[in-house]
Amino acid sequence: MKRLQIAAAELAFIALTLGALVAHSAPTLPRDSIYQLDAALTDQAGQAMRFSGLRGRPRVVTMFYTSCQYICPLIVDSVKAIERGLTAQERERVGFALISMDPERDSPAALKKVMDDRKLDPSRWALFRPAEADLRALAGVLGIRYRALSDGEFNHSTMLVLVDAEGRVLARTEKIGSDPEFLAAVHAAAAG
Repeated sequence: MKRLQIAAAELAFIALTLGALVAHSAPTLPRDSIYQLDAALTDQAGQAMRFSGLRGRPRVVTMFYTSCQYICPLIVDSVKAIERGLTAQERERVGFALISMDPERDSPAALKKVMDDRKLDPSRWALFRPAEADLRALAGVLGIRYRALSDGEFNHSTMLVLVDAEGRVLARTEKIGSDPEFLAAVHAAAAG
């Protein structure tokens, strides 16, 4: 019995030490990173993660909702146009993240359907449903304005945000379709 208690104490000490090392070795985010927001997300595959899990490569980030029949399909088209405007090497370096403003209805299955219907490459694209409690804060750090309407639709801005690998905002645009300046910023981020 005493040996079991000692072994349990040793295992607890090792776990605490390893936990401290992992926490200490994780690089801290820059103060101006949007990933400082500790928001919970669930992707189209049902995998839970934190917003900071997007760090690691430049990304175009925006918000949408899957049942939108009007502007959201154009937002997706705009992001796809950016993707098509990149070289093959640049496409490997840049990611695309769309976050739902309708987490109540946008289940992982609904997000996956958009991924499949729009033929979005999961090696570059990810669609997310945020925790309801984090929705306003996510919209705030992205500079996206939205308002739920009584019919279940949303009025919202069309902001696309380019962030570097650490989540610092490099460029923004509300232009739907082509925006050569924003695309140039994505090229520069991919090269950096």
